[in-house]
Amino acid sequence: MTASGAWRPGPPPAPADTRHRPAGPAADEPFRVRSTVPADPSWAAAVRRLVTEQFARLPLSADQRDGAVLAADELFANAVKHARTGPDDTVTVTVEWSPHTLRVTVADSSPVLPRPRPADADAESGRGLAIVAALADDWGMAPPEPGRPGKRVWFTLRRRGGTAP
Repeated sequence: MTASGAWRPGPPPAPADTRHRPAGPAADEPFRVRSTVPADPSWAAAVRRLVTEQFARLPLSADQRDGAVLAADELFANAVKHARTGPDDTVTVTVEWSPHTLRVTVADSSPVLPRPRPADADAESGRGLAIVAALADDWGMAPPEPGRPGKRVWFTLRRRGGTAP
């Protein structure tokens, strides 16, 4: 589902033969990094570190990197707050890069779809999806991977300038 409410699968995932290279991929080399962590707020810093380390290797502007980290953090926080059903729940964060597009996907076990809502000016929460929508080029929701419960929420950023680190 896209931000406008239409269902579509979103951009295709990176090719199946991509692999994580610990030393960091070349900017023009597709890669995919996936990490599954407990659906617990105490893991937010670890998720931010994961995505920050991956984004630092990419030819994105500093503003794009910062925005992508914030958007990933918001999706993780939403999954923990709204989708957690028990102490053993997990959240899977996937970072994918092709030479021109960054895609971050957060998967959880709840089938309940997130829905953007207008935030009350005095509310202390409720702005996560609006933040993601403002920072991303596109975002949406997809069914879970085959054989898994829940859903996936994703966003993409297209490369705009920036220089290789």
